[in-house]
Amino acid sequence: MSDIRKSPFFFTVAQLTEVLKSLPPDLPVVVSGYENGYENFYHPEIVTMRHEPENMYYDGQFQIADEKGTDTFDAVILEREFRDD
Repeated sequence: MSDIRKSPFFFTVAQLTEVLKSLPPDLPVVVSGYENGYENFYHPEIVTMRHEPENMYYDGQFQIADEKGTDTFDAVILEREFRDD
């Protein structure tokens, strides 16, 4: 895969490793999901989240928090690519 423009992938292992090395090592990592199959993911980013384990499986047990509070925490998200096709 020498020409990344021809590759259908957003990241290689080496590229993802370099990005993750630049982030605080003690942050949890979560992924977006729902339904089946797999997708590329966007550039990892740090967001403030809250844990809501009572949510239905399709809503996910972690949600982005509107504001920081005593029940929130920072996490790195690997958010899947959204396609509308």
